[in-house]
This record gives sequence, C-alpha cells and structure tokens, in this order.
Amino acid sequence: MDVLNSGSASTVVSAIALIVSAYSLYVTSLRRSKLSLFVPPVIQYASPYTNSNFEVLGIAVTIANSGARSGTVLLIDLVATNQVKKLTKRFYSAEFGRWTMENARGNKFRPFAPLALQGRSSTSESILFYSRPDESVGQIIEPNSDVQFTLTIRAAEATFARKPKPLRFEVAVSDIDHRIFTTGTLPLYNKTWETAVN
Repeated sequence: MDVLNSGSASTVVSAIALIVSAYSLYVTSLRRSKLSLFVPPVIQYASPYTNSNFEVLGIAVTIANSGARSGTVLLIDLVATNQVKKLTKRFYSAEFGRWTMENARGNKFRPFAPLALQGRSSTSESILFYSRPDESVGQIIEPNSDVQFTLTIRAAEATFARKPKPLRFEVAVSDIDHRIFTTGTLPLYNKTWETAVN
C-alpha cells in the first residue's frame, strides 16, 4: 500500500514538474511578441507654415514588448478627430527628433525606420507625425476644441498573431498663438492628465 502511495505521489510530482517546465519554456522562449504603447500626458503641436494644411505632432512614445519573441514596429499611424466639427485627419510617423524650425531648416531629424524589440524589452523615441500629403482636411487642431488621437501600431508579425490594440486619448485645446511656431511648439495636454496606454 505504501509502495502504491509513494508511486502515485512521485507520478503527481513528475507531472507537476513537467507542467512547470513547459510553462517556463513558453514564457521564456516561445511566447509571441506582445507590443504595448505608452504616451505621456503632454504632446507637442506645430502648424509652422501659413496657407498650408501641414501640421506636426511630436509625441514621445515608449513601446514595450512583454513577449519572449522579438517584434518589429513597421510604422505607427495617427488619426486626429476634431470632436466639435466631426472631422478626421490622418498623420504618418515621419521622423525622430524634437520639432523646431531651426531643426527643420538644418535637417536635423532622423528618418523614421522600423523599430525592432527583443523579447521583454522596451524603447523610447520622440516621433514626429506629419499630416499626410493626400489629406484634404485643413487645420484639425483649432482653438477651444477637443481633439481625440488614435495611435495604431503596424507590426511585422505572423498571420496568427494578435494585432496590438489602438491607443486613444483626448486633449483639450485652448488658445493658439501662432507666433510660437516660428521657434517652437505648443503643448497639448491629455484631458485625464495621465499616461495613455493601449
């Protein structure tokens, strides 16, 4: 009887050890990439050129990969929606850097390139989003308006992989003094005053 009990106990222990080993292998080596996006409460905005629908949004983003396998961010799409006028405008991730007219004139930005993240790693970058040239919508950021932003990661992943969820947050725009754009940017504040996470 004792022999049977000890045999059953060792079988259970072996089964538990096998399950724990399999789970550990999955977490450390096999788990597919899982990308998350974080945006701080303040982003930067500029509308530097007169008689143009060109607008710049400077967003410091952190991208984290909580999976075991590597993941690659091919690009990040941004859509701005003016809540009052019910208008949307599309932007694309164009360059890395901090927007100023001096930096723009001196071509001091780095072109946006895909971001490769190893498993369980993260990266932070200041990304400049430019309004797409094919957009017919004029200035989407207007004084005394609420604007919702939607950021979507496009990642290089297997077809069965789950796509990262879009990140949405809203800012309240008060007055805009366009003279500021000759040198710098206008800060826009998240209405919740919290870091936005998808």
